[in-house]
Amino acid sequence: MSDPTFLPPAAQTAPTAAGASLPGPATGPAEGPAAVRGAKPGAGPGAQRARRPVPLVAGLIMAGLLLAVAVLAPLFLSGPATDLTDQVRQAPSAQHWFGTDQFGRDILARALVATRLTVLMAVAATALSVVVGVLVGGLSVLLPRRPREIVLRCLDTCVAFPPLILALVIAAILGPGTTSAVVAIGVAGIPSFARLTSTMSASVVTRDFVVTARLLAVPWPAMFRRHVLPNIGGPLLMVVTSSFALTLLEISSLSFIGLGVQSPQFDYGRVLNEALSTIYVQPWGAVAPSVMLIYAGITVMLIGDGLGARLNPASRGGRSGAVRRPVAQGPGRPEALLEVDRLTVTAPNGAVLVDDVSLSIAPGEVLGLVGESGSGKSTTAMAIARLTPEDLRVEAATLRLDDLDLLGTPPARRLATDIGLIFQDPGTTFNPALRMGPQLTETARVHLGMKRGEARRSVVDALTGVQVREPGRRLRQHAHELSGGMLQRAAIATTTVSDPRLLVADEPTTALDVTVQAQVLRQFRRVNRESGTSVLFISHDIAVVTALCDRVLVMRGGRVVEEVTADALRSGRVTHPYTRRLLDATPTMSGTRRRRTDA
Repeated sequence: MSDPTFLPPAAQTAPTAAGASLPGPATGPAEGPAAVRGAKPGAGPGAQRARRPVPLVAGLIMAGLLLAVAVLAPLFLSGPATDLTDQVRQAPSAQHWFGTDQFGRDILARALVATRLTVLMAVAATALSVVVGVLVGGLSVLLPRRPREIVLRCLDTCVAFPPLILALVIAAILGPGTTSAVVAIGVAGIPSFARLTSTMSASVVTRDFVVTARLLAVPWPAMFRRHVLPNIGGPLLMVVTSSFALTLLEISSLSFIGLGVQSPQFDYGRVLNEALSTIYVQPWGAVAPSVMLIYAGITVMLIGDGLGARLNPASRGGRSGAVRRPVAQGPGRPEALLEVDRLTVTAPNGAVLVDDVSLSIAPGEVLGLVGESGSGKSTTAMAIARLTPEDLRVEAATLRLDDLDLLGTPPARRLATDIGLIFQDPGTTFNPALRMGPQLTETARVHLGMKRGEARRSVVDALTGVQVREPGRRLRQHAHELSGGMLQRAAIATTTVSDPRLLVADEPTTALDVTVQAQVLRQFRRVNRESGTSVLFISHDIAVVTALCDRVLVMRGGRVVEEVTADALRSGRVTHPYTRRLLDATPTMSGTRRRRTDA
């Protein structure tokens, strides 16, 4: 271990800028050299291109057929669909597959020709709902507080009524007709889209880039167009497809009851209405328009489902777990608690985020990972903990924790109890909707089999050990009622309940002030000394690393460029130019550069 007398980082160096890291488990790689380094040779976008979801492909093919019918049917089948003949109420035959109606018109031809008007009306109504709803909902969240609340309460009132009921009222007021049906369905759908957009936009407008835009007095329309809409476009697109399918049904419903399309025009609903009078003697008259309506609805729903799969990173090819790399292994380290040999993490586009990293941690050892933002520190740690996103490919010759093979399918209980995780932002570690008690006792109850009371007592003891005052009261509070330092100590406490073999700390002090940093780091030191827990400590702050760690690995561009002891790093005895630059970039309280001794 390094010098047991701990000094706060502020007493050694001025704090450096915070690096990016994962705010919580499995939310995506916070670091990686994708912006610095190119794709691995032979693993370009073509090799890693995600397969198109089957529902999306099927939906697009069906949509192509539907559009072909909408365009071609009126050109070639208008005569059989509209001409009056003496072949009235004919049964299905080779000439008339679904028979004829009471005026001698071919029922299948009418259903096919009706596709154009039905689709056009559904597109127009959906566009009206989406455009107006998105504008109203998106711009409302940018209004001052009082106008925003008025708009949102009005939207809530409108959403309380089913859209079809609103459409019936509007259509009854406007009178029957094609235009009135489109306006009625479109206007009835506006409140739903507006409320959905405002809800999604509310989580975007609080982000720093939007706050900065407000500070720069960017106009509301430009702010919405540039900053808000691009961040909600994907989910909105999926909702639009579902809404279009419902609009098809609602448009047809209005025509079916006589409030929509009027003769001589006809859509699916109108053709169904005409078949109603003879439904008992000529039931096949309703089959053709029903089949077309169902076909159109399924087409749009398949496209929406496919878009959802396409926009979901977890469904884009990737891996189902870490895989063993078919390469010659390096010399084994049987005495190590954690052994990582030739770890490589690759993004779907072929960019190598972590490249051939090897490391080991002995029992009771504290190993530090340092490097600038984007060097691959957090991605390495999440690969070890098996918490990388599903679209990343993880390969290694060896990846084990004691006797636990992390390249296989280790038991969930072993993973939860043998590896403890502490993340950078304590505010995002805990669920804000739940009290602290159920969250802190979850590991003990689920994986250690403790009863609720026993688990609560264990957590209270652990909180007391990390110097959290009134631990029983803290368990009844929510996360927002605790300070950042208290939340981070609570996270450390809950990991110690299971007595983990390895503690992975991903920049756990970056979001804390220097006084709280010292308190939190003392807890890491105490856990390491009292329990013999090994620690993988990730940081960009060299002062923190040299105060806590035994050995330090320096990472750059996804690779380990140097391994030094904490004493050597503290005294400046380094060899790699990048490590030297890191030391030179670390100012001291006196304003002079850190002394460096070239090896």
